[in-house]
Amino acid sequence: MLLWKEMPMEMKNGTSVQEFTLEGFPVVQHVGKVLFMVHLLAYLASLTGNVVIVTITCVDSRLQTPMYFFLSIFSIGECCFTSSVIPKLLVIFLLGRQTISFPACFIQAFVFIFLGAAGFLLMAVMSVDRYVAICKPLHYPTIMNLRTCLLLVAACIALGLTLITVLVVKVSQLSFCGPHVIPHFFCDLGPLIHLSCSDTRSVEMLVFVLTSCILLASLIITIIAYSSIVVTIVCLPSAKERRKAFSTCSSHLIVLSLMYGSCVFIYVKPKQTNRLESNRGAALVNTVLTPLLNPVIYTLRNKQVHQALRETMCRIKISR
Repeated sequence: MLLWKEMPMEMKNGTSVQEFTLEGFPVVQHVGKVLFMVHLLAYLASLTGNVVIVTITCVDSRLQTPMYFFLSIFSIGECCFTSSVIPKLLVIFLLGRQTISFPACFIQAFVFIFLGAAGFLLMAVMSVDRYVAICKPLHYPTIMNLRTCLLLVAACIALGLTLITVLVVKVSQLSFCGPHVIPHFFCDLGPLIHLSCSDTRSVEMLVFVLTSCILLASLIITIIAYSSIVVTIVCLPSAKERRKAFSTCSSHLIVLSLMYGSCVFIYVKPKQTNRLESNRGAALVNTVLTPLLNPVIYTLRNKQVHQALRETMCRIKISR
């Protein structure tokens, strides 16, 4: 409700729209029940995978390292990120169009975009962590100590919170006099700007500049880090070690490509009202597919995690 309180009185009085209607996917609504089941299973699998990562990181002392600390924070963020959007999507698949109040719409937009921005910044930090671990292993314990890890996570959250608060408040200050149907399955900035009857050029440029800064800055850091890692891997003497390292890196890069590709397609454009129809499909990749793949790619393929998971399950059976 904070965003609603921060809106000036003139904007509240000038906005005749009290609620929005989320259109969802009307073209495929006839198979809504099938899509409901598919997306429900994907959502539950994503939540389960991320909860498992957080749990085993907390209970197994061998996984209490900077890499798994960042992964557990990332997993918590992914659970919140998907939960801000997917439950409403499931209701749309089951029942058709859904209404959402004006304040609730902007709260959803804020939570979704803030968690997304913080997640991309955290991914850049995770890439730097892997760079230090692989390219400067002797200095790794000194550089990536607990204090540094906490500061990096706090910086990601603070930077994402500051930038996205400015962004969402500016969009919420636009006038909305109708129509009220959002051509999307959640409240995203592009569709909301599209519905405004104000002059949106300055707001669209602000969205373009801030989202470009967040996405491209984190992408550049990630590319530099992984490029250095690849160079180091190529110099490894053992062919087996090279194959193993390349296998892990390629898996990470597939997920990164999906995440960055879909978000760059949606947000990095000067006019946010372009490609609204195709944005819905790209948003599904970002909200359903990558959160489902992340637990598998980042940790559940890891032998150390498999061992920790087996031992945790054994301890649970013994305690019973």
